[in-house]
Amino acid sequence: MTRTPKNLLIIMSDEHNPKMLGCAGHPIVETPNLDRLAARGTRFRSAYCTSPVCIPARASFAVGKYIHQMGYADNADAYDGVVPSWHHKLRERGHRVVSIGKLHFREEGEDHGFSDEVIPMHIIEGKGDLMGLVRSDLPVRKGAYKMANLAGPGESQYTFYDREITARAQVWLREAAARHDDKPWVLFVSFVAPHFPLTAPPEHFYKYYDRDLPLPKLYARHERPDHPYLVDYRSSFNYDDYFDAAKLKKALAGYYGLCSFLDENIGKVLQALSDAGLADDTRVLYTSDHGDNLGTRGMWGKSTMFEEAAGVPLIMAGPDIPAGKVIDTPASHVDAYPFILEAVGVDEPALRDGFPGVSLNDLAGGEKPSRNVLVEYHGMGSATGAFMIRHKQYKYIYYVDYPPQLFDLAADPEEIRDLAPEPTSAAVLNECHQRLLAICDPVAVDNKVRQRQAELLEANGGRDLVIQRGDLGFSPPPGAAIVFD
Repeated sequence: MTRTPKNLLIIMSDEHNPKMLGCAGHPIVETPNLDRLAARGTRFRSAYCTSPVCIPARASFAVGKYIHQMGYADNADAYDGVVPSWHHKLRERGHRVVSIGKLHFREEGEDHGFSDEVIPMHIIEGKGDLMGLVRSDLPVRKGAYKMANLAGPGESQYTFYDREITARAQVWLREAAARHDDKPWVLFVSFVAPHFPLTAPPEHFYKYYDRDLPLPKLYARHERPDHPYLVDYRSSFNYDDYFDAAKLKKALAGYYGLCSFLDENIGKVLQALSDAGLADDTRVLYTSDHGDNLGTRGMWGKSTMFEEAAGVPLIMAGPDIPAGKVIDTPASHVDAYPFILEAVGVDEPALRDGFPGVSLNDLAGGEKPSRNVLVEYHGMGSATGAFMIRHKQYKYIYYVDYPPQLFDLAADPEEIRDLAPEPTSAAVLNECHQRLLAICDPVAVDNKVRQRQAELLEANGGRDLVIQRGDLGFSPPPGAAIVFD
């Protein structure tokens, strides 16, 4: 189908668990603006990031390739603009491409491909999370206490930053957009919520705190799965050591409240788009860089292959996009790359050669590609490389140094029962592994990433100095104080 070139508004959040949406059926979280966006557009029910941690996920979204194809594999190896992005390619063809908010690229002064970067948030000191380079005898994160202790009502560095992002986006749509009408523009608005600290504005926090909240799934210690990869993560990112019943409730209410705060800000941006008379000439894409475990299985943060962390919300709406449609075919962030090019009218076949994505337009139109979507993880809190593919109803997770996992998402959507140890799963495991090998050689990829990490670790003084430098807990927004723990 030929689509008329239109403007494109991309909204990205940070660490938004895909289940935490009203339109996804969550019984508690209220997201009316995103629900309305989904109702007038298409929502992808099985969408995934390419790596469940900020820097690789955001680099991959920019470049349109998987981690093993491009590098930028962990939170100490940020995108530097060397590998061309869709930002570069659209700007080169005369399109205005503007970012407002979090990018988490290496540093200002580099050419990341945008026409303008407005109040960008990049990694700390151009180095990021150096502790993630330590992949053996994993250090315990000293900043883990912040997850529990900062949860509650109020404002944080991040909520103030998101308010400023919202304001700048509204101003750009009302004032600057009209000055760039010669070719379709792309505005990339990138929020931090609901990433912790789990400090939510009171009007959103108490909406959830003043009611009974169920415990996270498999939260009790005797319920938690003991796969060694998960034990490694819980031991290094020992967030849950600082929780009691009272702090747990505050954390849940804080995260839910930040989801509603995010939704409020998205509503303001979408209203500005409408008030500026641009809604009929602009497509909208919403997603998050990755999800959040939110206490499930005793884990907080990201870094796992479960739906809560590796899955992402993915909604698109606007001209020529089917309304009220929900797509079950697995989708990936790499599928955004061809969609973005198409959305603004760039249809040069050469720009898609060598790229793994299937356009979201094609998936929304009913295409069911034979490919398998891939998620990789090589970063903080992991002693081994992890690779996940979706094949039919199955999720297959391969660990280079640990036993695999296998889940039947049709029969077990909450991923309670790992089928991998069962003898009857041998054929499915073999089929899934062969399909993974058709995408990449996981052992070779793991070796290459570890070599790069060893080089970066040595360049930054070695293991002891990196651990002594400490852990931020979360990256500071522009102008905020830097405090290592």
